[in-house]
Amino acid sequence: MHVLEIALLLLLGATVSVAVAPRLRIPLELFMLGGSILVSMLPGASWTSIDADVVFTVFLPPILFFAAYFTSWHDFCRNIQPIVMLAVGLVLCTTGAVAVLAHALIPGLPWAAAFLLGAIVSPPDASAATAITKKLGVPRRVVTILEGESLVNDATALVAYRFALAALVQGQFQMHDAWMKFIAVAAGGVIVGGCVAYASLALAQRLQNSSAECLNSFVTAFGAYVLAEHLGVSGVIATVTAGLLFGRMVPELFP
Repeated sequence: MHVLEIALLLLLGATVSVAVAPRLRIPLELFMLGGSILVSMLPGASWTSIDADVVFTVFLPPILFFAAYFTSWHDFCRNIQPIVMLAVGLVLCTTGAVAVLAHALIPGLPWAAAFLLGAIVSPPDASAATAITKKLGVPRRVVTILEGESLVNDATALVAYRFALAALVQGQFQMHDAWMKFIAVAAGGVIVGGCVAYASLALAQRLQNSSAECLNSFVTAFGAYVLAEHLGVSGVIATVTAGLLFGRMVPELFP
């Protein structure tokens, strides 16, 4: 089978999963995870690889943007302190703890490589946890914190990952410089995302066409990410910021 045929079959399977999982009362994420494992074990299945740039540039921006778009701005702001503590503080603490443990257990492992490993494993995927907690009747505030944390934790880990990777390639790692760069990259992502969002909203007000407005939202997601990466700041944080602002402003500006 060709790659296109395989991709279409996988999309068909994902579509069927969306309909079947709720009827079986199984969280969609867990259902699709199990299906993916079964597909990988089919006879004749072979390994394939996708360029990381393709994943980051093509798939990541719209996922982050629309997840942020449908996040409640009011609830996000009201719970900003625990969200930041989990998404930034906990991820960085986990990165550091894993780095220290790996450096102690693996002889000769450079600190940069240890922090690289920590950055890879530190961000939790809260989507499955959120799906489960909603079915268990967990308080709304807890669900909101998990959803908000899931939007930002990948940004923290990706920034830490890139700094650790750069330090590994250059052969040196300075904690003070890493902290300063992290703050600059994160703040720059917020600024770029905000500028792109407000520019896109101004454009959308002049379009007066629902189809063009939908397309404009896609362009905003990719534009925020690509522009931020081009300027050397966090594309993930920029995309999340743009999505949050769109979700906050669009109901007030459009029918």
